[in-house]
Amino acid sequence: MEELRYDYIIIGAGVAGLASAQYAARGGLNTIVLEGTSMGGQATQIFELENYPGVFPAVNGYDFIDTMRKQAETFGAQIKQVTVSSIDKKGSDFVVVTKKETYIAPALLIATGAIHRNLEVPGEKELTGRGVSYCAVCDGPFFRNKRIVVVGGGDSACSEAIYLSTISKDVSIIHRRDSFRAQKAVTDKMLASGVKPVYDTIVKKINGTNKVESVTIENVKTGEQSELACDAVFVFTGMIPQTALVEMLPKDEAGYIITNDEMETAIPGLFAAGDVRSKSFRQIVTAAADGAIAANAAKKMLDERR
Repeated sequence: MEELRYDYIIIGAGVAGLASAQYAARGGLNTIVLEGTSMGGQATQIFELENYPGVFPAVNGYDFIDTMRKQAETFGAQIKQVTVSSIDKKGSDFVVVTKKETYIAPALLIATGAIHRNLEVPGEKELTGRGVSYCAVCDGPFFRNKRIVVVGGGDSACSEAIYLSTISKDVSIIHRRDSFRAQKAVTDKMLASGVKPVYDTIVKKINGTNKVESVTIENVKTGEQSELACDAVFVFTGMIPQTALVEMLPKDEAGYIITNDEMETAIPGLFAAGDVRSKSFRQIVTAAADGAIAANAAKKMLDERR
């Protein structure tokens, strides 16, 4: 198996990974990004990105990621589509194994992100970006004064419903139980904001041709089904951080990797950035910041070793 040596290996070509690649390569580090699936992560689901500072008018997520890719490559970063099977550490180096090659570097960034816990119902995948969304801050403003449905019952769902209530007076929140799992203060604030709760109910189907038109819902106690007209469905049923490659690292109660302010994990030289990292606010702009900080910390570490 061929061994390839670099200064800095990045696993994940989302916003955090590409931002880190740009900063690292521009700083003189021999950098490679390894991505096993499609580039861009959650950012590619954004129809119009309008809240990233300095990017105006709005661009779609695919164009934004393509620009990030070109920018990183211009500074010398390599990007390769390959699936990582394992990570190990030998001495001061990290060994990243793929099917055909082994990549070795003293600094490694985990930027594998997190995936939304989907409803797994008909219409969800087909209408994602056409009324189905997983980010209220990103897409809520497109549905000002429209009929909005939120699905979920935890802190995230209730907090996002509060935000959406400032955009529309017609917001309903669907929850499978008869009470919300969110903190009482959050729930009370949400209900006071005018959000309409739909208890003991699940979404069975999201309906629409080219955009969301309604949801088919079912009462879990009676089995009765009905249709609720809406223009948007915001799904907040949890996230799944992608940490399978680094299960040995300390994580918070939700499974996100714990780092310090320099994005360094409990293992020296191993960094984490973006949506896979434990933090209070997950946006494209914070993912980019994480990546830049990690690259700077990696360069500083390598400079000190040299």
